[in-house]
Amino acid sequence: MSATPYELRAQLLKQAEQILMYRFQRKYDTIRENTHIALQKDPAFDHTIVEYPKPPSTEDIIAEAEKLYRFVQTK
Repeated sequence: MSATPYELRAQLLKQAEQILMYRFQRKYDTIRENTHIALQKDPAFDHTIVEYPKPPSTEDIIAEAEKLYRFVQTK
């Protein structure tokens, strides 16, 4: 059974969101862990200068879904 175009787009959006959220979470966790280690090594470490990644925007998710869709269209 084939998915309708609407179902396919919804699936691609969901998959794109999952991919981007996974990447975001990995970056966030890495920075958090590295900051924690830095604070343990040097309590004077200025943790306020650490820049955390921003979660993916709707535009990011749509762009990723479009990339996935282009892949699906190729043979």
